[in-house]
Amino acid sequence: MNTSDNKNLILAMVLMLAVWFGFTIFFPPAKESNVATNPASESAPVAELSADKAAAPVVASSQPQMAQTAEQVQLVKTVENLPAREISVETDKYIATFTTAGARLTSFELKDYRTTAEEDASLVQMFQPGPLSYATLRTTGTEGFALASDDVFDDVSAESLLVSGASSKQLIFKRTTATGVQISKIYTFSGNDYSIETNLLVHNTSTAQIRGALDFSLIMRWDDSLKPDSYTFAGPASMVKDKIDEVDVDDLEEGSVAYGSNVAWSSFQTKYFISVVAPAAGVSERVQIIRKGDAIENVLESPHFTLSPGESRQLDYFVFIGPKEMEQLKAAGHRLEEVIHFGFFDILAKPLFVALTFFYGYIQNYGFAIILLTVLIKLIFWPLTHKSYSSMKSMQKLQPEMQKLREKFGSDKERMNKELMTLYKTHKVNPLGGCLPMLVQIPVFFALYKVLLDSIALRHAPFAFWLTDLSAKDPYYITPVLMGISMFFQQKMTPTTADPMQAKIFMMMPVIFTFLFLNFPCGLVIYWLVNNLLTIVQQYYIHRKAA
Repeated sequence: MNTSDNKNLILAMVLMLAVWFGFTIFFPPAKESNVATNPASESAPVAELSADKAAAPVVASSQPQMAQTAEQVQLVKTVENLPAREISVETDKYIATFTTAGARLTSFELKDYRTTAEEDASLVQMFQPGPLSYATLRTTGTEGFALASDDVFDDVSAESLLVSGASSKQLIFKRTTATGVQISKIYTFSGNDYSIETNLLVHNTSTAQIRGALDFSLIMRWDDSLKPDSYTFAGPASMVKDKIDEVDVDDLEEGSVAYGSNVAWSSFQTKYFISVVAPAAGVSERVQIIRKGDAIENVLESPHFTLSPGESRQLDYFVFIGPKEMEQLKAAGHRLEEVIHFGFFDILAKPLFVALTFFYGYIQNYGFAIILLTVLIKLIFWPLTHKSYSSMKSMQKLQPEMQKLREKFGSDKERMNKELMTLYKTHKVNPLGGCLPMLVQIPVFFALYKVLLDSIALRHAPFAFWLTDLSAKDPYYITPVLMGISMFFQQKMTPTTADPMQAKIFMMMPVIFTFLFLNFPCGLVIYWLVNNLLTIVQQYYIHRKAA
């Protein structure tokens, strides 16, 4: 085998191994969790972050605090004895349940997303009902604003809310602490999006000056099934100094992660869903990411502030709980759309994603959108692939002359290679032209894989017949087999050299790729199948032209 054959053989192996190792190593098969936040088994409640803070003494102020009256003490006792109640909120997008114990969110069910592609599958739960220690949107206070996470808010504006369309409604929880501080927790819901405006209004009803701080926490129960594979991020992430910092949950076992006041938002993300809190300017002094047992806490700590008698202060937060859907995230603001990225191939994947959603906007079927995207990609790479197959056809025509040179200079490798290069130059043939254009397409292939695997738009998206989820494998393996057959015919039409080893390697590729694609998302298999069919058409055209 001469040098040019060696180069072609090596490039052929590179093409095959690049796809093989690229998917088996860098993109292991993903396992989607049945729920957005699949909780672990019931366990002992997690210790609350601010338990020590709540017990801290009140900082001395310029005005001595007045002793509590008997009426105030009786009021506190009455409030403490109140049982917690549940408040239901339903919008066009979700069904949420709050508890008066801490005015916290205990469950959040998405109405447009199900755990599987089955029509009767249960709705996705962003937060599962369970022990109160896992309830999210927790508020705790320190020093003069001492507030425990499970303190009952006795004054609630409604027992349930129903919000639809473009309207919005408020749910207000109120509680007066033992120090005479009235804390109002105000949630504002919109009927047609996943945003929740949250305001903490602190009012000093006492006759003394009071100082303290408040923590507002996002809490998520962690389970290892939330992370589908090693290359899909799931866990806490925060936008710090215009850059998203992702924290590996395993690293939190060694200690918490802390940021300063330059955090635009802090979130917990899974593959397809996100819960995020964005503080208003000056509201958050520090953000801590903490792991306590099987709970992950994003704690936003306010600066210490002082309230004189009769004075109030409001802390504003923006909350978003829902899917990683581009339009919804853009509409929410706060640069939330930047959570959608496709890793190393992001620069190629995002244009593909935009093109895919553009086609879907017209035909309302992601399967056909993938086919149109495949045609578009094929047209873009048509000159390269045309040059590739033309070069391979030219190399095939030169085989007799190349064989003569091998026979004539077989014992003098240096002279033979020199004569071969002269032959290529005379006939204007590039011995590497058959494989290099194909190598250029491999990053595009990987980028499209990331789009089909990570985009929530493809989650449970049906195509036709038995293909009810383009992000999952073909349950009957029909499309991978068809892909393998089309690849076999494509290889049969591909010009080859006289080297039998090369021919055997190329003919093995359909078998290898068929087994490799068995567990790939069927949307990606459709892309490869259609691409093969278009390549067969292109090769037929080249053969007709060369005849």
